[in-house]
Amino acid sequence: MNKALEESIPTFNKKDTGGDDVSLSGGLAALGSAGGARTRLEIAVIILVAVIIIGGAELILTVMEVPQYILPTPSQIATALVTEWPFIWPHLLVTLFELFVGFAIGASIGFILAAVITQFPFVEKVVTPYILLLVTTPMLALVPLLILRFGFGSEPRIIAVALASGPMVMINSATGFRRTDLAKIALARSFGANTLQIFTKIRIPMAMPMIIVGLMVGSIFGLLTTVGAEMVGGAEGLGNRLTYYSSLIRMPQFFAIILLLAAIGISIYVFFFWFGKKWASWEA
Repeated sequence: MNKALEESIPTFNKKDTGGDDVSLSGGLAALGSAGGARTRLEIAVIILVAVIIIGGAELILTVMEVPQYILPTPSQIATALVTEWPFIWPHLLVTLFELFVGFAIGASIGFILAAVITQFPFVEKVVTPYILLLVTTPMLALVPLLILRFGFGSEPRIIAVALASGPMVMINSATGFRRTDLAKIALARSFGANTLQIFTKIRIPMAMPMIIVGLMVGSIFGLLTTVGAEMVGGAEGLGNRLTYYSSLIRMPQFFAIILLLAAIGISIYVFFFWFGKKWASWEA
């Protein structure tokens, strides 16, 4: 057999060790376009800009004597975060629990649905209208109904997070599965690969960039839904603290919660960016 042909034969019963010539042209490239390695000069400039913005805000608000109930200074926000931390961190744990559980459920269902609809066109025609309904319906509008059915515990918020994140994962994963190189699939079939082998060895690896993007977008949607659901109903969570502090016009504490939520969102992005670089950066 020709040596070049032998080298092109895929191995389906052994662990993939890399070396595939998969070309990424979608999700991961978009995900990492704003990231990548930074030089020391770039890091220094980023820090300098942050110092200028924070210091400038502190100076302007102090000189203009803006009341803290209108807009607190950065130092007041930092002080509130430290002093209120014993009261904030239990609500932080509740928010993270609802986010992780709801996202895990929604992402799992979304990934399975993406795999099914790309393999069975009839199922896609049946499921797609309902997925579009979930995507276009604000999940926060369903929270009062879920509270009436499941009470004021974490269950309605977890369900809302799952309904918000699942469709995002499904849509992006299905897009990745459809972009699989048909020539590779045809070559695999010619060597006797079955549907499961093609899906696990070809479709999933080649769709991984879009899958990761779907997970990142779904988790961000899940965070927004978690906070919104906690503001609508419930006595725990960071969303509840936002409502509580705003009702008392305690704006330093209010902005401290916003700062904490921003840190969670940035952490989600950084995690999935790292995950994409590790598991789906074959062009590097």
